[in-house]
Amino acid sequence: MHWSDVMAQRLAQRGDKHIVATGITPSGEFHIGHLREILTGDMIARAARRAGMDAELVFVIDNADPLRKVYPFLDPSYEAFIGHQLGSIPAPDQEGKPDWKRFNEEGWTYGDHFLTPFLEALKRIGVEPRLLPNLEAYQAGKFSHAARVACDDPAAVREIIERVSSRELPEDWFPWQPLDSKGSLDGVAITGYEYPHVHWTDAHGVSGSSNIEKGEGKLPWRLDWPAKWGFNGITCEPFGKDHGAAGGSYDTGKEIAVLFGHEPPAPLTYEWISLRGKGPCRPRQVTPWVPLKRCAWFLLKFFDFWWRILSPARL
Repeated sequence: MHWSDVMAQRLAQRGDKHIVATGITPSGEFHIGHLREILTGDMIARAARRAGMDAELVFVIDNADPLRKVYPFLDPSYEAFIGHQLGSIPAPDQEGKPDWKRFNEEGWTYGDHFLTPFLEALKRIGVEPRLLPNLEAYQAGKFSHAARVACDDPAAVREIIERVSSRELPEDWFPWQPLDSKGSLDGVAITGYEYPHVHWTDAHGVSGSSNIEKGEGKLPWRLDWPAKWGFNGITCEPFGKDHGAAGGSYDTGKEIAVLFGHEPPAPLTYEWISLRGKGPCRPRQVTPWVPLKRCAWFLLKFFDFWWRILSPARL
């Protein structure tokens, strides 16, 4: 029995309607590790449908995540955008410089730039998940319930993270990361809270407040993940072994999900893809040592042959 069919049997015990989630941060060129994540979720959804269930594949686009550094493919001018959310900054042009013209005229963002070719590659093999952009979810207030639960009782969240992960959080840790006066998530000190406002002072000496309901900031990753399980109705999610390790983000997430008022999804932990002499291709890695555009033709042809010829029943 194929592993996806085994997973479908597990899902059948939970009900007959499922949403299988995958999620990727569009911080750079997509590679084979990202393709593996999406195809793993797609195989689970297909297996669930073969077993008579109503199953949908969704792709959470983590474009609310910040630019963490100036990567080698970016112009040094991107230093000004470190800490800014990927869905709110301009995409790089052919020289790696911010493409302000397209950003201002079309709203074309950094996240769009790297995501679009990947979606086109997926479409070629018949994988068309429903897209769930995370930044838009924040701005629409979808995270407000979870954020309120966490900010109203940060001690409860801290206790879960520290106990499960066996690591101590900083004394000034708070379960909401506000945007500062220049739009960055970095270097912001929390000075107070009363829902829906988180008060802060930034590294520039400017003070202000962040409205949770308007998505003026974001939850830290270990809270962001279980929060979106809830409002997106996720019932299954495959993820890499880093998240599935003991004390990892799934272990903390499944307890935080209950705190937020919903059950965690059925998990499936997978190994990273490795090439001899290259090491593991981590899903969140941005160094494109196996960029999708270099392997897409062979992989897409293989998967097309597998799904349509070798195993037509899987469709």
